[in-house]
Amino acid sequence: MIDDKTTPCSVLLIDDEPFAQDFIAHCLEACSDVALRYASQSERVVELALEVGATVVLVDLRMPGVDGFDVIRLLRQHRDTEHLPVILLSSEEDAEIKARAFATGANDYMVKWPDGRELIARVRYHSAAYIARKQRDEAFVSLRRSQEELAASQSALHQAQKMEAIGQLTGGVAHDFNNVLQIIGGNLQLLKLLGGVSESARTRIDIALAGVERGAKLSAHLLAFARRQPLQAVVVNPGTVLRDMDEMMRRVLGPRAVIVTEIEEQLWSTTVDPSQLNNVILNLAINARDAMADGGTLTIRAANVPVGSPLLSELAAGDYVMVEVSDTGCGMPEAVLQRAFEPFFTTKPTGQGTGLGLSMAYGFVKQSGGEIQLKSALGAGTSVKIFLQRSASEPEDAEEHVQAPLFGGLETILVVEDEADVRTSTVELLSALGYQVFEAEDAAHAVELIDSGAKIDLVFSDVIMPGKLSSLELSEVVRAKLPSAQILFTSGYAEGVLAHEGKLDAKVNLLQKPYNADVLSARIRHLLRRRKPAGATSH
Repeated sequence: MIDDKTTPCSVLLIDDEPFAQDFIAHCLEACSDVALRYASQSERVVELALEVGATVVLVDLRMPGVDGFDVIRLLRQHRDTEHLPVILLSSEEDAEIKARAFATGANDYMVKWPDGRELIARVRYHSAAYIARKQRDEAFVSLRRSQEELAASQSALHQAQKMEAIGQLTGGVAHDFNNVLQIIGGNLQLLKLLGGVSESARTRIDIALAGVERGAKLSAHLLAFARRQPLQAVVVNPGTVLRDMDEMMRRVLGPRAVIVTEIEEQLWSTTVDPSQLNNVILNLAINARDAMADGGTLTIRAANVPVGSPLLSELAAGDYVMVEVSDTGCGMPEAVLQRAFEPFFTTKPTGQGTGLGLSMAYGFVKQSGGEIQLKSALGAGTSVKIFLQRSASEPEDAEEHVQAPLFGGLETILVVEDEADVRTSTVELLSALGYQVFEAEDAAHAVELIDSGAKIDLVFSDVIMPGKLSSLELSEVVRAKLPSAQILFTSGYAEGVLAHEGKLDAKVNLLQKPYNADVLSARIRHLLRRRKPAGATSH
């Protein structure tokens, strides 16, 4: 009994004589790993070979109509069977016929009827060689695919590293820039507060302060891209945010643009900073307006994206809320699309764009734990999809904040700031508001002042300072030694007080630089009122 099992093979026999099937079947009956399929329709050889998954074809040379040579040609002409091994069976031991058979594409030639052992050996040999070739080809395809995927991953990693490096750079620049703006703005505000300037000078001070405010917005965009902007995240329904923006969007886009809003009913909630989301949507709308110079349609869509959705297959897994802003504008070529999220990259004419709109959106979404997807093509418009993680909580009713009168006080404030010019202007500003003010150049000197027994009602500290003692460690000392004192942090770059995913810890009070006198005094009065027990009078 022959049982030399190697790789299972599937044999397709094409012959117009049924006796051939009986003979071949008899030869192969001892081989459990060899399957035989017989057919007399030689013209259907390709279809049959694919149907049975043939690994070798036995074909008779002399048949009416489509003969053995024709069968070989049919197999070689089809891309899925061009390498399938063919053994030509013939009753003639003719060298010329053999030569013609091999020239046509036959892999082997056997004279009827061969010894069963020889037939089995040749069938297995050609079948194994074919299977090995297929496996090799599949391995090469798999290798090529893996190399392409690796190249794509390396490109994505390179892009991510570049974006991260740019983010760190812009974050550091924004920190120094905000300190400069604070020095300029603080001294200008102090000039207004102290009085004694002419109406013309006051007008010029207001113009300069407006310039400081513009600089602060630019810095905020940089921090958003760098993912260093502290987010006051709350549970919101994105649909509510979009509906509240409807009138503003129509003013921004003008009468030539059509705005279509599609908000899914029962839209899920998400945890996000609503004011920053508002800014992102507004910036995307402005980009869309500029891309539709001759008018067009802006579509704002919000929908639930459950786990497993094809929309998220390329990005993440989980339940998300999608906010999409798409336009019918001019679109972007591939070269522009690849750089669209880079800060300061813009194709707009000089003076018509900072190149920070999309980079700010990218940074905000990533810092919020979401994903962003940009798709565009020349002449086909642009689509920006923002995916924000679904929140298990429901949105709380928004509280109405009533603006309280702005005034100073008689309490004692400790200002901790390493930048001398910033510290000086802030101390003089608070002094002008009536507060008693101590100052320290770093956290260590602040602790020495506290240890000396000074009565302090509020510590106003910069976040990032030199020295062994950090601002957060200073806050722990304050809470331990001055439990009734309030702590207000300030920074142009909130690294160090941010909790997970860039969200501000609920216990941290932060005032971003540059700040003006009104905002500073309002925050200080709010915190000082909070520290007093109910019914206590103010200083």
